[in-house]
Order: sequence, then C-alpha cells, then structure tokens
Amino acid sequence: MTEIPTFALASNKLKSERTIVNVGDVQIGGDKPVIIAGPCSIENRNQLLTTARAVKVAGADIIRGGAYKPRTSPYDFQGLGVEGLRLLSDARAETGLPIVSEVMDARDVDTAEAHLDMLQVGARNMQNFSLLKRLAECSKPVLLKRGPSATIKEWLLAAEYLLVGGNESVVLCERGIRTFETEMRNTLDLVAVARVLELSHLPIIVDPSHATGRRSLVPSASRAAIAIGSHGLIIEVHPHPEQALSDGPQSLNLREFSSLMESLNLRNMSHVTSSVNDRHEILSTV
Repeated sequence: MTEIPTFALASNKLKSERTIVNVGDVQIGGDKPVIIAGPCSIENRNQLLTTARAVKVAGADIIRGGAYKPRTSPYDFQGLGVEGLRLLSDARAETGLPIVSEVMDARDVDTAEAHLDMLQVGARNMQNFSLLKRLAECSKPVLLKRGPSATIKEWLLAAEYLLVGGNESVVLCERGIRTFETEMRNTLDLVAVARVLELSHLPIIVDPSHATGRRSLVPSASRAAIAIGSHGLIIEVHPHPEQALSDGPQSLNLREFSSLMESLNLRNMSHVTSSVNDRHEILSTV
C-alpha cells in the first residue's frame, strides 16, 4: 500500500499530473519557464513604470513589485502600501502583463486581491498560519516562498494550508536558505527544487536575487535554476540599483536584465523538466 505523505494534497501520490497555475493569461508549470521581474520595492510611479516597460520588452511574463515591505530594521523603507498596489495596477494597464506583490497581513488581503493577479507570501511569513488560512479563501493564485530555515516538508505543509482551505492555485518559490556561508545573502538550494519536483505536483520557481544577494551571481544562478527544472524565475530589477531603497546590491539594472534574458533564450527552448521526463521514459524501457 502506498504511504500518503502528511502533505497529502500537495503530493504527487494523489495527483500525478502536474498542476498548471494561471496568472492572468500566463501559465506557470508548463513547458516554458515563466519570468517574473520588477523592483524589490515600488518607490514611485516613474521608477515602476520605467522598469515595467523595460522588462516587458526584454521578455518578462509577469511584473513584480513590493508594496508592503517586511524589513529587518524598523527604520528602513516599508513600502508605499495601497498606493504601491495602485501603481502596479497602472503598470498592468500599460504593459498588459499580470502583476504580483507580497501581502504581509491577513487584514490586507481583500485590498491586495482587488488589485493583484497573484498574491505572494514572503519567506518570513511562510508559517504565518492565519495569513495562509485567509489566502486559502482567495480566488487569486498564491506564490509561496520557502522560509529561510524551513525544511522541504515544512514548506510543503505550508502549501497544504492553502490547498486544504480551497485554493488550488499555489506556486512554490525557492529563495535560498540560511546556512553558515557568508559570501552570499543565502544559500540557493537547487537540490530542493529537484526534490520538490519528485514529491509534489505543484509548480516551483526560483528567486536568484534573494538566494545570492549579489547581482553578479544572478545570471549564473538563473541558468542553473532553469537547467535543474524550475518552472520560472522571479528577479529583482531596478533602473538604478545603486539608488534603490531596498535590495540594490542584488538587483539587475535594465541592461543587465535584458542581457540575462537573451542568454536564457527561453523563446527557443522547451522546459527542462520535459526533457528529463523523456529521458526517464526512454531509460525505463532499456
């Protein structure tokens, strides 16, 4: 008898086909990796719209931008709140791309849901169970980031809160974990991506910006994430990273993002997971 994991609804033991999550007219979990790009924090209208126009031209599929910002220090920029959500709506209206942003408090979910195409749970809130239960009631998809010290099982159980509450449109995001290493902001756990693909039917993307904390490493980490089978990337982009109010050192400028997109060459590739599955099928017949 097959043992059912504790994260039963997220497990591929009960659902063998991979889940496809629709964000606007963008599909996450299919053959083409999805690129989500934009500034860490929405600072003003010009900054956001300049970035949104540039990432669309470069080939991004979804625009990201932080309206509510969880910061380590209470003295750092905390985001524009509802005004940031309105600016994101303007970016969607101008570019035609769906939008995603983090929601930190269950009390803000209604407002965020009214503006956004996808709601993000940040790493610090992965086990904010009251927030997860509220998001489970939403009609919009949820992007669930892995906590900095969370095991894969804990991460999938957090997703289970969303699924058991009725929201089946869940995308996982590996964003690096906390280890003894100090050269990077976090340690990108690419093996976790491969393991999640074995354990769960949920789509999974990678955040190379937070995982490395260094813009010089973002392109290499991005290519590695696609190569191991991730269904997409979420990348921080800013017109002038040296002037950014948050996460400037890990943000690509507009030219760097365009170069990264060219190097990924996503328009001419099928998703790596498909190739891996094909190889497994071939080998199984030998």
